[in-house]
Amino acid sequence: MACTYGMPMMMKWKSLTAGAGMLMAAMLMIPAADAGGRRDEQDAARRAMLDGHVMPFSMIKRRVDAAVGGATYVGSEFNPSSNRYRLKYVKNGKVMWVDADGRTGDIIGMAR
Repeated sequence: MACTYGMPMMMKWKSLTAGAGMLMAAMLMIPAADAGGRRDEQDAARRAMLDGHVMPFSMIKRRVDAAVGGATYVGSEFNPSSNRYRLKYVKNGKVMWVDADGRTGDIIGMAR
């Protein structure tokens, strides 16, 4: 009787181990896919700048920094179809989003 129970237990452990391994692999791939999207966005921004379609990001950020009055810069996104940047800031515990035209560096919108 011990042999009949021993066989299914081994199979259960193997399938449980395989399932856990597959779950771990899937979890590890999620950040990699996310990082790939961010990398594509950065590559698009760099290509647009090298092609003369947008200003260098450092110049745009300086302009926006001056307009947000001491807010802390958190991060940014680039939209290659419109050549616009969205910069994220925090001031007094509140998040601010600032949209800037990548061609001119002008601020086109601000949301809190």
